[in-house]
Amino acid sequence: MSDQILAQPELAGVNIDTDSEDISRSEVILKGALAAGAVYGALAVGPFVGRALAMAESGDVGILNFALTLEYLEAAFYKEAKTRAKASGDLKSLIELVGRDEEEHVGALTETIKKLGGKPVAEPKFDFPYNGTAGFLKLAQTFEDTGVSAYNGAAPQIKAKEVLEAAGSIVQVEARHAAAIRLQNKEEPAPEAFDPALPEAKVLKAVEPFIA
Repeated sequence: MSDQILAQPELAGVNIDTDSEDISRSEVILKGALAAGAVYGALAVGPFVGRALAMAESGDVGILNFALTLEYLEAAFYKEAKTRAKASGDLKSLIELVGRDEEEHVGALTETIKKLGGKPVAEPKFDFPYNGTAGFLKLAQTFEDTGVSAYNGAAPQIKAKEVLEAAGSIVQVEARHAAAIRLQNKEEPAPEAFDPALPEAKVLKAVEPFIA
């Protein structure tokens, strides 16, 4: 998979600094997931993530490091938004709440990886290209919807029951975040009774130009 996946900001809405030669597999997979989500919508991310994880980094530690990379992104996004999104009222309170949740997710995943004898992936640098409150909300919805789909896509690869339970407890909160952000965007919080996914072939075709 190429480091060019996020080279075009219009595809994913975020740039992950990959100047380091020691870029983790989790970061590359996350870039692919965000690119697929931006092209076909977050509901298409699940099957792509499942296949990418199977190819790139097996085992529960690898999956948790993927989740940790995603939580790093969201924690950094909301931390920056406190001063950048120009939010007020209920939205300002929501940003603070979600930001705290994401930081707790980072801490919990980091400790779990260590307990399993693994090494937590280093936090990458992020660049979030948006302007004003409307731009923040648009990008927030992409991240939250993608995050839920990414956890769902990774879940079938998890082996340990305890790890699956932990991931399940996080994805439920992420889904609530997604619903709250959707309401801020005046969109339906749960537009479908089930999360439909596009066929894997269509998702992979969307990201094929960026995969070596």
